[in-house]
Amino acid sequence: MSEESKTQGMSRRAALGACAALAGGAALGVLGGCANRKGLDGTAPGPYPMAEAENIIHTSCLQCNTQCTLKVKVQDGLVVKIDGNPYSPMTVHPNLPYDTPPAEAVAVDGAICPKGQAGVQTLYDPYRVRKVLKRTGPRGANRWKSIPFDQAIKEICDGGKLFADIGEDREIAGFNSVVALRDAALAKQLAADVGAIRKGEMTVDEFKAKNAAHLGKLLDSDHPDLGPKNNQFVLQGGRISPDRDVITKRFTFGTLGSVNWFGHTTICEQAHHVAFMYSLAQWQEKDDKFSWAKGPNHMKPDYTQSEFVIFWGTGFNEANFGPTPMSPRVSQAITDGKLKIAVIDPRLSKSAAKGWWLPVHPGGNLALALAMIQWIIAGKRYDEAFLRNANKAAAKAGGEKSWSNATWLVNTATGKFLRAADAGVGTANQFVALVNGVPVAVDPSDEKKSVVGDLDVAGSVKGVEVASSFRMLKDAAAAKSFEEYARIAGLEPGEIEKLAREFTAHGKKAAIDFYRGPIKTTYGYYSAQAIILLNFLIGNVDHVGGFMKGGGAWDGSGGKPDQPFPVGKMHPGALAHFGVKLTREASGPYETSTLFKRDGYPAKRPWFPFTDDVYQEIIPAANAGYPYPIKILWLHYGTPALAAPAGHLQIKMLKDTAKFPLFIATDVVIGETSMYADYIFPDLSYLERWSNPLGTSPVVLSQISKFRQPAAAPVPEVVTVDGEEMPISIESVMISVAKRLGLSGFGKDAFGPGQGLNRPEDFHLKMVANLAAGNKAGDEAPEADDAELELLRKARRHLPKAVFDEQKWQAAVGPLWRRVVYLLNRGGRFEKASGAYDEGFAKHAYGNQLNIYVEPVAGGKHSVQGKRLSGVPVYEEMESFDGKPVAFPAEYEFEMITYKDIHGGQSRTSGNYAGHLAIMPENFVFLNELDASRLKLTDGDVVRLESPGFGGSFEIGSGQAPARVEGKLRVTQGLRPGVVSVSWHYGHWAYGARDVEIDGQRIPGEPVRGKGLVTNAASAVDGYLKDVCLTDPIAGDSAFTGSRVKLVKVASSKGPRAPLAGWVPAGWASR
Repeated sequence: MSEESKTQGMSRRAALGACAALAGGAALGVLGGCANRKGLDGTAPGPYPMAEAENIIHTSCLQCNTQCTLKVKVQDGLVVKIDGNPYSPMTVHPNLPYDTPPAEAVAVDGAICPKGQAGVQTLYDPYRVRKVLKRTGPRGANRWKSIPFDQAIKEICDGGKLFADIGEDREIAGFNSVVALRDAALAKQLAADVGAIRKGEMTVDEFKAKNAAHLGKLLDSDHPDLGPKNNQFVLQGGRISPDRDVITKRFTFGTLGSVNWFGHTTICEQAHHVAFMYSLAQWQEKDDKFSWAKGPNHMKPDYTQSEFVIFWGTGFNEANFGPTPMSPRVSQAITDGKLKIAVIDPRLSKSAAKGWWLPVHPGGNLALALAMIQWIIAGKRYDEAFLRNANKAAAKAGGEKSWSNATWLVNTATGKFLRAADAGVGTANQFVALVNGVPVAVDPSDEKKSVVGDLDVAGSVKGVEVASSFRMLKDAAAAKSFEEYARIAGLEPGEIEKLAREFTAHGKKAAIDFYRGPIKTTYGYYSAQAIILLNFLIGNVDHVGGFMKGGGAWDGSGGKPDQPFPVGKMHPGALAHFGVKLTREASGPYETSTLFKRDGYPAKRPWFPFTDDVYQEIIPAANAGYPYPIKILWLHYGTPALAAPAGHLQIKMLKDTAKFPLFIATDVVIGETSMYADYIFPDLSYLERWSNPLGTSPVVLSQISKFRQPAAAPVPEVVTVDGEEMPISIESVMISVAKRLGLSGFGKDAFGPGQGLNRPEDFHLKMVANLAAGNKAGDEAPEADDAELELLRKARRHLPKAVFDEQKWQAAVGPLWRRVVYLLNRGGRFEKASGAYDEGFAKHAYGNQLNIYVEPVAGGKHSVQGKRLSGVPVYEEMESFDGKPVAFPAEYEFEMITYKDIHGGQSRTSGNYAGHLAIMPENFVFLNELDASRLKLTDGDVVRLESPGFGGSFEIGSGQAPARVEGKLRVTQGLRPGVVSVSWHYGHWAYGARDVEIDGQRIPGEPVRGKGLVTNAASAVDGYLKDVCLTDPIAGDSAFTGSRVKLVKVASSKGPRAPLAGWVPAGWASR
């Protein structure tokens, strides 16, 4: 290290660590002691305390959804530095052997990205909520008072005139009245009868006659399939899954009996997940019935062994899943000359700058994928031998792990697969392929009778017009000419041909990685499916250098035979939750509902039978009262008003106390949406609490299970719940509500006789114990010795007894305690680094069916338009739910796209002064140099983004200044002309950016936390619904792509471009 890179005797790395300590100290008032440590004044520092295992706790990040494994360093009771866990292949490659003693492992620091290291500032954010807040003015006025936790629990449970003191003379229903159906046996019976209605086996009149005494517990006795009144409770989770989804589903489903639990996935990448799950779905038998079981939701290229990887709308240096595990692998492979990459993106990203950049037209990704499919099929550059394998036996005989349904015959009239019984060659649960022109029954899981089918065929079988799955794909891809697809994609035909040729020139050692970029449109599912199929066409799944499902994880839910705690089943008295979800997602086909019998087509609002977590539709649906009104909305750690395209429309909705009678939130700060709540309960940050056991993305090819555990003392106040001290959190609120109402699943005997759920660790440690027990006999984790038991205690000496009570932790897991300690001391379970490959294949191979044609989707209909959906990707353009094309006046000339910087997160990093704001205090509106010159705009000009119906600003609350979608211009050549690009993580109007009043005291906001812009308010609104963004009707994904804006100059540039670094929060220099 050069002398220039040292600071007063400290390395740059140590200096950054000191900065982190200062930031943490500022929040807790201990800055003075920290600033005077030896080493900062130029004298020789003493022994480095962070090299002692007793000052380390391993946990997992949540600054983004990669959820990297962390090594948290604690000094004098404070978290002062975060690095990567050396036991984990996410953060060290290759990772340390699992049996390395912690005293030795402490010498190794793993890598972690900038926002991961900045987590210290998320933890010690000065705007953290510590006590329960109750509003003292209109919703959104940002006037609050702190109230005792017990009082808040009583009020939300019992209801009443909760805001009479501020002039709101309305009776509010609490949990006690909303949970109308509490008899578990009755709930089970009613659920079964509703199922019979949906199957056509019982009429509504028959249901009403049978259940006349209980109709008052239903939302609508004329529509019993809507479910019980319990469904008027809605839990809307932001960053909740995978994190605390298991325990919150237990509360929502089994304890309260509501179907309305939601994650946020349609804001992120739901079309990606849904397309994978159906492309990997398996035909399975259960209880003597066959059905399609969804497969994994993710595959990734084998970056270390691949020869050519296409990053489609994503990259390896920012966002994705995620830079920490991906960047070293990809960078090393490129540097070694083993890997070539192409990046398809309208923006010259950091990844695109290191490879072959193809600046696709935004929204042109489906056309590009179909063009590649068309060219590959026409040139026979697919793996025919692989695709012809119709079942498991054929795959095995052909030296493959997986097989496809490419040769299976589709009834072109119905969109369903031809069954062997209809062809006269087998049963109704078998399929059909032609073998040398002769129909043959196909059992996909048959390991003995090999079927190698004819690939590109169409014709008639028993008078039924059929075509193979492959032919269906071929015909769909041929809907437009290659040249027309190229025009739509905005690329030269020769460039697309060159890309397809390169992709098919490496045998199995090529793959495509994609994420949000190509799928955030109204046809995102088909785009995702088309990209997945490009991988399948070259037969790269499971092969070294190909397409991998990853190493997988140990089962934390207790679903394996030898695991001790099957937590999903350990819920005596659980209520059967049933009915139509508020968003009509995962609620069966619209056509089998009683609302269809009443309304027919078009549905008043769309139904989403193939997806879930339709985040942007929750509040608009409740506002519309379709399919029913709600009584209680609980928002957890999310901000749809900020995060959803056109989310600003939800502000006015949430301010309507008639539509949202009781709105509670659990949050670490007062956020852009929780600011409209009636009550805000403080929550723990990810460094203070537990989580479910977590797997990781398929980037990691060895087996890994991680989790969160408390590494820091809690910022929220400690309260007493039924004699148990614990910090306020979502868990303490759930425990308190369930106990007050006397409901199942929490409290005494919650898991069964003698097994209570009285504290968060009573639940979460049981899942860690399942990891310790392993997935099968002989797979147990080692037991911790006495030295490791003592290490556990010493490393947690800074945690209060309300968090770490060794006797209570041990009681939660019983005889598995020593094995659990072994995992706690390492932050999870991690397979050895050599556990990735096995004789040319992934060791943890997928080894199952791949679907060229997706029958479940092909059997569905568009709930508004009534048209049949397709089993293969078909070309579509942007449209509203009613099928009308999305069109813009000519003045709105720019396609709007967004992206993420590596230092910014969804919404949590605006308080990361050193790790985010010092690097880039604000974001920018990027515009191509040609467009800027034509419009006479200059780098640094301030421009406003306007779209049809949106004038560039929106109201946020009573008496507060509007939020504006304005930002400084950055002129570049690294962006496709006709496009504006704005990064995502700025433009906050809460989260500490504005003043709030608490207990009569004004707490000033920091304007720097609100700098920059968020573009979502300029996003197009669906023309049919008029209150929500454009949405994919299959995957339910929110459309971040497909909106057009115009730029209006607001102010001229103030001179040469300012540097992006160097900003320091006010007051830091004097410290």
